[in-house]
Parts: sequence; structure tokens; C-alpha cells
Amino acid sequence: MIFESHAHFDDEAFDEDREELLRKMPEWGIGCIVNVSASLSGVERTLDLTRQYPFIYGAVGIHPDEVKELNEDRFAWLRAQCMGEKVVAVGEIGLDYYWDKASHDTQKYWFIRQLGLARELGLPVIIHSREAAQDTMDMMKEQGAGLSGVIHCFSYSPEMAREYVNMGYYIGVGGVVTFKNAKKLKETVQRIPLERILLETDCPYLAPVPFRGKRNSSQYLTYVAEAIGELKGISSQEVIQVTDKNAREMYGLC
Repeated sequence: MIFESHAHFDDEAFDEDREELLRKMPEWGIGCIVNVSASLSGVERTLDLTRQYPFIYGAVGIHPDEVKELNEDRFAWLRAQCMGEKVVAVGEIGLDYYWDKASHDTQKYWFIRQLGLARELGLPVIIHSREAAQDTMDMMKEQGAGLSGVIHCFSYSPEMAREYVNMGYYIGVGGVVTFKNAKKLKETVQRIPLERILLETDCPYLAPVPFRGKRNSSQYLTYVAEAIGELKGISSQEVIQVTDKNAREMYGLC
């Protein structure tokens, strides 16, 4: 069965058919889904999904684009939600210099605070980093040493991926690996061990070829597994088996 390590089924893009889609996931070979929150309201929606579906687990955290929502009272609330029964990670958290919806200093402050939360509670982290390669790496070395987690939707160099792997982190690979122009990601997949890769969609975003530009969903992970298998010269089934083991180990669901 496929382990979907990063989805956003709480997103409004699924409002019309969420229940129908999620009911069919086992038929499509999806054994487990981690739904990842990005905002305070997203945390509540994510936790609702974990209560409704036995195969859905939750990640609790505030995306760098949304950290202006946070203050000390809301952070205390966030900490309490992280102790929920089916919460398996703090995320997604990190830095985003593409949208720049919050100042870099504000992003860094709440990134550090959420990394500290993961350390306090013994949870892995899900790291978002867009156009912030060096700052993210520097902060992970300073504040993330000794934590476990995944660099979600990896988009940087193979050399940087190797550095994260050496630090004990996993690399999240999704639909982008099927794009013709994704040379850096393809090279990264070839150069890092399969034992350090997680399958993810980031749905409803980043659908793989042949669905590029359409709404993404977890059933399309077979296309991601096939692409990784081709790059590594192995079967997609082996990719599915190893990445399932990887995700279960990282999220503590063995």
C-alpha cells in the first residue's frame, strides 16, 4: 500500500467531493495519509479529518505564509493540538521568500519556535522551503540538529539534498519529478538513497504528468512511484514498499 506523506485534503478544492474521494483511497491502494495543516483553521480541519478516517493522521503547524496569525496565546493553543492522539508531526513549517507574506524575521522567529515545539514533544518536522535555501539550511543546522523530519517538496540542488540526508532528514518527492524540466529533482532522486525518500502529493497542488495543471490527489502517487523507479532502475512496487517503510518509521507508525 502507498503511504501519502503530505496532503491537504482540508483544502477548499476538495469541498465538493472530499468524502467520495477519501472513501475510495483504499481501493486505489492508498494505505495511509498524513494531512498537513498550514494555518490555525487548517489545524482544526485536519484534526477533524483524523477523527473521521482511520487511515488519516495529522501534522500540526503554521506555514510561513500564515505565521502572522500567531501570538503567544495562539501558539499555546497550537502546542495543545500537537498532543492530539493522531498527530504525528509538526508541520508544515519553514521559510517562504517567494510569496513573502510575512517578513523574514517574523518567519524565522516562528520557525524557531515551532522547531522547539517539535523538540519538546518528540515529534518529527515537515519543512517547507521556497527560495530560501541557505537560510533554511543554516537554521536547520542551528535549530534542527537532532530532530527527524522531511524536507517537503524538495526543489534545491542534489548536493543540498545530500547534506540534509547526512543530517538524518528525508526528502519529499511528488509530482514535480514527472515534469520534463525537473532536472535537479531527477538528479537528486538518482543520487540519494531510496531509504531517504518519501512519496507525497502536496495535493491539491503539483499534480504529476499526465494530470499536470489539474487538481492533484493521492491516487496519482502511482505516477510518482513509477517515475522514481525509472530513475533508479527498480520497480515502482519496490519504491512503494520502501517509501511506505520510510514514512512509517519517520512518523512513528511502524
